[in-house]
Amino acid sequence: MTESGNIWIRMHGLLTRFLNMSEFTHFDERGRAVMVDVADKDDTRRIAVASGRIRMLPDTLTRILGGQAAKGDALGIARIAAIQATKRTAELIPLCHPIALTRVGVEFSHDVGESWVACEVTAETVGKTGVEMEALTGVSVALLTIYDMCKAVDRGMRMTDIRLLEKQGGRSGHWQAERHA
Repeated sequence: MTESGNIWIRMHGLLTRFLNMSEFTHFDERGRAVMVDVADKDDTRRIAVASGRIRMLPDTLTRILGGQAAKGDALGIARIAAIQATKRTAELIPLCHPIALTRVGVEFSHDVGESWVACEVTAETVGKTGVEMEALTGVSVALLTIYDMCKAVDRGMRMTDIRLLEKQGGRSGHWQAERHA
């Protein structure tokens, strides 16, 4: 329903007001979910970098770094899971376009003192739409994979700080988040 420029949408029984629907590209003028039309966009090289961390007990990190997780090489399996997830993002996120990825990079780092593993995923394509969701999905699934492989010894692991770090290409050009520790 519309009212003097405002859009009201009922979702899960809650009525939510959006002041300017033009800012939300996945909704039409009536507030209905739509897949964005990218037909008139130019093909450009597009890159997105996302990151996240999983915090854990010190013993869990020691096992991961030593390749002693009960289910095997946690970081090796998480790397493959991240790559696979980027390729299947459109199957998981309803309004994402299927994208032909040209490259996916997955890097892990860790901090023994703070007891975390970080994952950074870089997704690239040449196409009409960006790869931010692919990079974010890759990070999320990598961290979930680490959780799955180590949950028998540490059910309290926490995935944190999952976010987009950078995107390049397309009409909006280059965007970079403020880096923080």
